[in-house]
Amino acid sequence: MIKSATQELVDETIKSRRSIRAFLPTPVEREDIRQILEVSARAPSGSNTQPWKVYVLTGNKLQELSAAIVAAHNSIGQAEHKEEYNYYPVKWITPYLERRRKVGWDLYALLGLGRENKQGMHAQHGRNYAFFEAPVGLIFTIDRVMEQGSWLDYGMFLQNIMLAARGRGLDTCPQAAFTQYHKIIAEVLALPDSEMLVCGMSLGYCDKSKIENTLITERDSVDGFTCFMD
Repeated sequence: MIKSATQELVDETIKSRRSIRAFLPTPVEREDIRQILEVSARAPSGSNTQPWKVYVLTGNKLQELSAAIVAAHNSIGQAEHKEEYNYYPVKWITPYLERRRKVGWDLYALLGLGRENKQGMHAQHGRNYAFFEAPVGLIFTIDRVMEQGSWLDYGMFLQNIMLAARGRGLDTCPQAAFTQYHKIIAEVLALPDSEMLVCGMSLGYCDKSKIENTLITERDSVDGFTCFMD
C-alpha cells in the first residue's frame, strides 16, 4: 500500500515525538501555545465532559515552582512527599520491569552515569523539576469528582498536545515525576482543593547538541501486543 502525503505527514509526526530532556532557552510564542491547546481540546471525552485543566507556566512563575520542587527534591525530608495516586504498579512484573530498567540505564549510560553514581542520578532526576530548562512548563489537573474514564480521556488530550507541538517544530516531555510534589504545586499555583494533579509537561525547542536527546526508546512489535481474530 502506497501512503498518501497526509498519511506520511501524520505518521512522521507521531514517530518523531520523543521525550526531550534538554531544551533551548528560545521562547515559545503565547499564540503558539494557545493554538496547541485549542487543537488538542478536540480530543474525545466521554459525554464531552472535557475533564482537563491546564496551567501554563513561564518566566517568574516557572522559576518559582521549579526552585520550590528542586529544593524539596534535594532536602533530607523529601520522603514526606508522596503521590496521590499510583502512576506505576505497586508490584512490578515482566515485561514492564525490564522495560523500565532498560530506558533508565540507557539514559544514564548516554550521560556517563554508572550504577554506583547515585549522586549523579539524583541530580539528573532533579532536572525534571526544572522542566529540563524548557521555557514553558505545563501543569495538568483534573476535578476530583471525575473517575477512571476521564483519566483515559485525559491521556488522549495529552497526546494531542505533544503531536500538535511537533507539528509546530516544538518538543515536549510528559512528566509523571511531578506527582510526588503535588502539595508544593498546589501551594505555589494556589490550586483549589477540588483539583487533583495529573502530571506535568515540558514544552520548548529541543537542544540537539545534548546527548540525552539522542535516546530512542524501543517499542514492541505489533505481533507482540496484538491478537488478530477473524
